[in-house]
Amino acid sequence: MGDGPQTKAFSGQAKPAQIRTSNIIAAKSVADAVRTSLGPRGMDKMIENEDGDVTITNDGATILSLMHVLHPAAKMLVELSKAQDVEAGDGTTSVVVIAGSLLGACERLLGQGLHPAVISKAFGFASAEAAKILEGMSMPVELTDRETIIKSASTALNSKVVSQHSSTIAPLVVDAVLKVADQEHSMVDLNDIRIIKKHGGTVEDTELVDGVVFDKRASHTASSLDRVENAKIALIQFCLSPPKTDLENQVVVSDYAQMDRVLREERAYILNLCKQIKKAGCNVLLIQKSILRDAVNDLALHFLAKMKIMVIKDIERDDIEFTCKSLGCRPIASVDHFSKEAMAQADLVEEVTVGQSKIVKVSGVHKPGATVSIVVRGSNKLVLEEADRSIHDSLCVVRCLVKKRAFIAGGGAPEIELALRLTEMAKTLSGTEAYCLRAYAEALEVVPFTLAENAGLNPISTVTDLRSRHQAGDTSAGINVRKGCITSMLEENVVQPLLVSTSALTLATETVRSILKIDDIVNTR
Repeated sequence: MGDGPQTKAFSGQAKPAQIRTSNIIAAKSVADAVRTSLGPRGMDKMIENEDGDVTITNDGATILSLMHVLHPAAKMLVELSKAQDVEAGDGTTSVVVIAGSLLGACERLLGQGLHPAVISKAFGFASAEAAKILEGMSMPVELTDRETIIKSASTALNSKVVSQHSSTIAPLVVDAVLKVADQEHSMVDLNDIRIIKKHGGTVEDTELVDGVVFDKRASHTASSLDRVENAKIALIQFCLSPPKTDLENQVVVSDYAQMDRVLREERAYILNLCKQIKKAGCNVLLIQKSILRDAVNDLALHFLAKMKIMVIKDIERDDIEFTCKSLGCRPIASVDHFSKEAMAQADLVEEVTVGQSKIVKVSGVHKPGATVSIVVRGSNKLVLEEADRSIHDSLCVVRCLVKKRAFIAGGGAPEIELALRLTEMAKTLSGTEAYCLRAYAEALEVVPFTLAENAGLNPISTVTDLRSRHQAGDTSAGINVRKGCITSMLEENVVQPLLVSTSALTLATETVRSILKIDDIVNTR
């Protein structure tokens, strides 16, 4: 009798099993939430935050980042979609759906009494084999083959709200990435592509600007310019306003004669600064935003306007590096360092009306850097935000092709091929490993199954047809959601970078393995 409670406390593995089940259910519920938004016929989600701002999107990473997820295991799936967004930029919904399906497979295997460590090891092996199979299926692509790269960018846009404009956006995105890509080292820094959102017009009015665009108006006083040809551009980081006293000090002026003298000194100080700027030959002045005092005051603007110098003020500190790289100039920290070498030259700087606001365009830069700007247009805020996210996704897809120059068919073709090949491999193994490998292979069929379901097709018959086509050796066969049948994805121009698929599988498997390994949750206060 004495050892009754003790044996009860240590008997079996009840607690770890419950924790695992709870983690799997929580993570699967997150995967189910985004599953309906997979593919070109996927539904959109409308998300409202506390402030009443509404976001409409079907981008997996955006949906999950806006959701308030409380369960720690479910948060791992949110992090997973963020990791996929950073690594590949596309496939953020697919990666979560695959992870959810793999967790379902784990649940069944655990129910049959398999040890989590055995399942984890087998899944790791399956993931490595899957990456090799995908590599074998892929086709190489050269960066000179613009048509194929455009097809990949269009495929990324197909599932978005702006898919009907993919013929406009895809070539524009490809040109932007190829201009800034470091092809020798297979690198693309997306910070070199500036996206400027402008309300008004339609998505078709989106344009690629080979030069620099400032999302600001030129500062206008009585006779300001809005167009300067043969521009000499300087970017200054000092203030064109009278110096202030220290925070603790104050100046008390007792009579108007002294007041008059203070104003005269101020005027002379600012005029001297403006004359030195004019003397250096500058006719377009960019002024960095200042926190401590006015970066430029009305008196300075008046003098600069008289000297026929165009002024664009409030350049953000974060934009300085991009602006210098684009124009080929150096930021000038003091009026004494004003020199011709620090300035940039351009054929034309002009203020242009875009929709209801104005922007300043710099074109014909003499020493341009490898940067571009994309001006995105949209009829309302929701369309504009979604167009921005869609362009980001397709930029990332083209970046993937620069990093790893290979592509594969889309439309569920790689997943079905993997499922078949891994099932074949499972037959050559024995014991629990074969069991786990077969479960992993079956779990991958969730992608074509969901694509068919979201397109309103019969998922079971569609996936069965797809499987039989692949068994007959047609590795590029996939689900054509537009025609509602199985066709060759390469003929339909539905292609995606190899990196998107390999990254999705590897990241999903890693997340599932780490969820499996958790057998207790400890709260610390």
